[in-house]
Amino acid sequence: MTDDWLSRLSSDPRPWLLEESDPAVRAQALVRLLGRSAGDPEVVEARAAAMRADPIKGILDAMDPRGFWVKPGPGYGPKYTGTVWNLMFLEQLGADPDDERVQTACRYVLDHTPTAISGFGCSGSHLERLPPPSSAIHCLNGNLARAAIRFGRLDDPRVQASVDWAARTILGEDVARWYAVTPGPGFACGVNENLPCAWGAVKEMRALAAIPSRRRTARVRRAIAFGVEFLLSRDPAEADYPMGYGNTRPSSSWFKLGFPSGYVADVLQVLEVLAELGHARDPRLEHALAWLANQQDDRGRWRNRYAYARKTTVPIEAQGKPSKWVTLRACSVLQAAGR
Repeated sequence: MTDDWLSRLSSDPRPWLLEESDPAVRAQALVRLLGRSAGDPEVVEARAAAMRADPIKGILDAMDPRGFWVKPGPGYGPKYTGTVWNLMFLEQLGADPDDERVQTACRYVLDHTPTAISGFGCSGSHLERLPPPSSAIHCLNGNLARAAIRFGRLDDPRVQASVDWAARTILGEDVARWYAVTPGPGFACGVNENLPCAWGAVKEMRALAAIPSRRRTARVRRAIAFGVEFLLSRDPAEADYPMGYGNTRPSSSWFKLGFPSGYVADVLQVLEVLAELGHARDPRLEHALAWLANQQDDRGRWRNRYAYARKTTVPIEAQGKPSKWVTLRACSVLQAAGR
């Protein structure tokens, strides 16, 4: 693993990212930036320490023993302290899949969030019944499918069904009926006036990227190819993907790099998922990579401009301050791009 990517940085932030005071960041930095294996003693030690420290500890401590947060039910509400949000944030923080509390949360979500059409649906109800088919939506489906896969649930039939639903809806294959929120193929979304939603595309591609390549079905591979071309069809640094309801300028949220990530995607997350799928060196990304590098400060650090401050179960990062998590995300992309 070469360090050529560091030439894009004003300073090397790795010592900061590897500080023992932030074990969750340290664990991921050891793997993603230094190439350590999951079984490396330092990685194992950092991951164990992360489970004992906030924010992971605080999130898990707030969970009901049955596996939900705040109230029973499908868990979309309240934002961003309900069940589905905490599960997706735990995945992003690198929580240990072998922790029984994590698995209890996975079981609860898989028992209460799938819809009759297989995609995960959004519902803030306190009733423990499945959300309606009309509520299946790409952003939530992608976020939850990725969390379930990363927490070792790829072989669960409900996860397999959600992955297949994503691929079928992306491609428009074998779908007898389109529903209100996801009205048609190609990432079409009712929230975006039935136009393709790039935020939803990013989340679904993150889920499909989490599937080991040898486990991807032919349909999933076609869906990935479609999604990659969709995300590359525009300059991510411009983010002028289809916009509904008369909007002529992309949401400002695209350009506020942050952590954790809910249904909103930013420019960096487009780069992340394309890198994860092996496209970090596509020449169409050069402008976006230059834009990303220009966001750092003179110490090689990126700020958290979308921190969900005072909205999460426990504080994760401060709004507007230098961010270890955003810096780790940015460094991982620049390293993958190798320039």
